[in-house]
Amino acid sequence: MGKREDITDATLDLIDELGLQSVTIAQILKKAKVGSGTLFNYFRTKDELVHEVYRLARNKMGYSLLEGYDSTASLYERFTSLHRNRIRFGMKYRKEFLFSDSYSFSPYIPPELRNMDESGEIQEIMSVLSEGQKQGLIRDMDAKLCHQITYGIVASVLKGYYIQKYELDEKREKETLEACWKAIKL
Repeated sequence: MGKREDITDATLDLIDELGLQSVTIAQILKKAKVGSGTLFNYFRTKDELVHEVYRLARNKMGYSLLEGYDSTASLYERFTSLHRNRIRFGMKYRKEFLFSDSYSFSPYIPPELRNMDESGEIQEIMSVLSEGQKQGLIRDMDAKLCHQITYGIVASVLKGYYIQKYELDEKREKETLEACWKAIKL
């Protein structure tokens, strides 16, 4: 692992432990075991560093959402595949999921990061939702609203899992996917 990755990993760990507003440059330096010169070689400001941590988390999630995705499968199979991958990403990468979930709605996020929603995996989700609407399978409402509803279900279930309200086994995963589908289907 290189110094840049040490810095971004330490920052994500500290954000997870302390919350974004409580993290200081001094804490990042100590956790990453680097000097200020090293950190500032890579990032001019704390905001720039936080934005990079967000970008990395979102990219990791994007790759995970499309893992094993079959664009030729039925609409329902594509829908559940994308959401199953989001659940599994959240189970495997809790810190990345929670940070991207909370920072996506931050007033401090710059437009170019906010527009990451236009990336490949989100386009695929929107495509599935739009296709489902054209086929009369999904409610005729803004596709972004449909996505937000189903994302909210997954995020809520994951947060319950994180605080050990329940196990998120295969049965509950299927129940969550069904709840997502039923929330937007006709």
